[in-house]
Amino acid sequence: MTLISNLVFLSSIFLFNVMNIPFLITNAQSSCNGPCKTLNDCSGQLICIHGKCNDDPDVGTHTCNNPSPSPPSGGGGGGGNCQSSGTLQCKTKTYPQYRCSPPVSSSTQAVLTFNDFSEGGDGGGPSECDNRYHDNSERVVALSTGWYKGGSRCGKMIRITARNGKSTTAKVVDECDSVNGCDAEHAGQPPCHNNIVDGSVAVWNALGLNTDVGVEQVTWSMT
Repeated sequence: MTLISNLVFLSSIFLFNVMNIPFLITNAQSSCNGPCKTLNDCSGQLICIHGKCNDDPDVGTHTCNNPSPSPPSGGGGGGGNCQSSGTLQCKTKTYPQYRCSPPVSSSTQAVLTFNDFSEGGDGGGPSECDNRYHDNSERVVALSTGWYKGGSRCGKMIRITARNGKSTTAKVVDECDSVNGCDAEHAGQPPCHNNIVDGSVAVWNALGLNTDVGVEQVTWSMT
């Protein structure tokens, strides 16, 4: 084979490989803590949370060793079981809707999630309680619909305790909507589960937790 033929042959192999690289990349799926941008970027039952693949708090998977517990039984402060009131279809996934939450006690089990309450942050519009945005230095939270109780807990302080033993107080400023979602008003996010305390970065820092994880088991109570 001549030198020119060799060069043509090698060039064709190079072009074939280059043309196929994007195909390989776009079809790759990340595992735990891998990079992601959309729901389809994560493998298995993992979900994209703040740019990294992690356990889906709505499914309760334990793949990444950050278990998100199933919501405890009990009604939204009135006893009985808190059952799903329906489902909401979000693209390719279906999420349960809840109008109730487990009863509040001196140590209420919950899932702490991370939210940016500042203007342009993850929370979308201003907080429901005061129609304001809140700086990342403020210890503020949103509560699931049942715990939010139609705004009756607005402005009240709660105490949150992490599994590492650290605790902090935070002010309720918003609702983590357990019924509606997947629209512009909710920044495209699906409905919250009924056992969510959605905390600002200041809350996470006060508890000594890493916001990159995005989901942690905690307990909370009224102060």
